[in-house]
Amino acid sequence: MSLKRKIALTLSVSFSLLFGVVLIIIYISFNDFRREEFKERFVRRLGFTTNFISKSKNFEQEAPIFFNENSDNFLLNETILIFNGEKELIYSTIKDQKVTWDKNLLAELDQKKDIYTEESIPEVYASLKKINGENYYILTSAYDTNGKSKLEYLKYLLITAFITCTLLIGFFSYYFMGKFLQPLEDLNKEISEVTAHKLTTQIPVEQSNDEISILAQSFNTMIVRLNDVFQSQKDFTASASHEIRTPITRMAFQLENLIKFGEHSPQTVSSLKQMLKDVYQLSDLTNSLMLLTKFDKENIQSIYEEVRIDEVIFESFETVKKSYSELKMDFLISENNEENAFLTINGVSSLLTIVFINLLKNAAVYSDNAEAKILITETDNQIFVQVNSEGKTISKEEQPKLFEAFMRGNNSQNISGSGLGLRIVKRILEYHGADIIYTSPLDNQNEFTIVFNK
Repeated sequence: MSLKRKIALTLSVSFSLLFGVVLIIIYISFNDFRREEFKERFVRRLGFTTNFISKSKNFEQEAPIFFNENSDNFLLNETILIFNGEKELIYSTIKDQKVTWDKNLLAELDQKKDIYTEESIPEVYASLKKINGENYYILTSAYDTNGKSKLEYLKYLLITAFITCTLLIGFFSYYFMGKFLQPLEDLNKEISEVTAHKLTTQIPVEQSNDEISILAQSFNTMIVRLNDVFQSQKDFTASASHEIRTPITRMAFQLENLIKFGEHSPQTVSSLKQMLKDVYQLSDLTNSLMLLTKFDKENIQSIYEEVRIDEVIFESFETVKKSYSELKMDFLISENNEENAFLTINGVSSLLTIVFINLLKNAAVYSDNAEAKILITETDNQIFVQVNSEGKTISKEEQPKLFEAFMRGNNSQNISGSGLGLRIVKRILEYHGADIIYTSPLDNQNEFTIVFNK
């Protein structure tokens, strides 16, 4: 999830929670207000009734007329039950119906004097009053239709406001976060375009003191420093490789001339030939390093060309054959290839040649019979190149480190080498989006499989 969405989501959720809590408090507060207001109306009605009883000369005769005339003044759907001191019903506003009441409520009034029950439907307010020296139990019940209706309407408004405001805050949070973070996205885009060959590119910096401008300035400073270090390293590698090539070439020339002279003993000739192989190996390693300094993963695709794998393999074989004349190659193309198999990929021919030179050299040096068997298989999406040779295999413990720099297995004892060949092979194939896998399908058999994506 992007930073913009994270911030917008965090703001929306935080606002929704806070706003929801506020709305709940409003709803609870209004409900408390409605309840207290309704209870106050009960109290007023009780006082009105108490006053009527205290002033009435003939309560039972005057009560029906009085309550009929005043029934709607205070409470809606009101019912009143009046009991004497012996808890006998002496008056009820309920007509033509069987009157029932809670006797426990009357008993409880002896202790509490006033009871308000809002959980019941309708709500009940009961009180024990002493009027003109006599006890009266007065039970008043009514429906707060108006208050409940207002409470339901308020709930609808609060829910609607919550949903609407949550959606709006989510939209505006995402919109304004996009505006605020746009300079950061522009900075990210500029940074992503910086490569090892574009270290001189400076990120545009706005004239402000916000965090993004400070970050851009710091990045530009870092780029300058990295460019200095990288350029120094690149210049040193190129200069050193160039300076090394000249004495290597002279050494190879002199060794070739010495070998041609017939005045040496067989032991001397053998030593000279071994020295010449080492010189050739050093020359190949120097050439490989020089080529690698020219490319990186970002810019290599710009110089891709169509390369035939079989032609690269034969060219590599001819190069290795000069130093290892005993090397033999058994080259095969799989019969399972597609009809339109052209054995071509997009890549850099000079670098791919280094790959197969190293693999064929390994076959010449580490195999028992100085023979490399190569099988090419092409599918719709991939090309597989298997390089197989017979010889001492790599142990399972050493296989995970096989493509690391300066890694030399137990099968390389008493054999000269730098331990950089397979590391260079791995790096070149990574530049081409390819992979290399080592397996030992049979005892005393080494197999490297290269997988090219078309």
